[in-house]
Amino acid sequence: MTDSYASDKSAPADRATAGPLDLSEIQGVRPYVDFGSMRIPSRDNVQMRLEVEEATQRIVAISMDYQGSSLQLQAFAAPKNEGIWHEIRSQMKQSIVNQGGETEERVGSFGPELIAKIPLVDESGNKTGHRLARFIGVDGPKWFLRGVVGGAALNDARAAADIDDLFRSVVVVREDVPLPPKDLLPLTIPGGTVAPPRSI
Repeated sequence: MTDSYASDKSAPADRATAGPLDLSEIQGVRPYVDFGSMRIPSRDNVQMRLEVEEATQRIVAISMDYQGSSLQLQAFAAPKNEGIWHEIRSQMKQSIVNQGGETEERVGSFGPELIAKIPLVDESGNKTGHRLARFIGVDGPKWFLRGVVGGAALNDARAAADIDDLFRSVVVVREDVPLPPKDLLPLTIPGGTVAPPRSI
């Protein structure tokens, strides 16, 4: 990985003005869908849904679908002065390789990212193919935001730019409640504009 991203925090140089933003960095009032720890501007043709962990019934992610592309979002607690994306990326890479998948690290629009070929298995544990995914991450003030990109945005530059724009539009709300680093920030169900939660 290039030396320019070897610092503790991994984020675009313009993160504090172009996003993803912390709630404290918001200028003016915009219509957002409020998910608790994340606020996302409502946009035409973007379908949003919540992902629920079946065992615990806890909401663990927000997924957005836009014109053949998908973006899954998760926000985590992080130390004030240190980033966690380098560590998380390394762990994800190892996990995917252990499953028999393939990964490639590269520097993209948000800094270091991971392109992965993840094996798909059926209920009997037999491999049925693979899916491609792009993992992006940004270290913010006391939080880390991760995105998993799929669909058209993996191969189409315009679709990729649209998904990057969606990722940058996210506002992270990090309450003052102490949380261990890498703990998921809590998500809540907003009223009316989102598809029902889906178990994962």
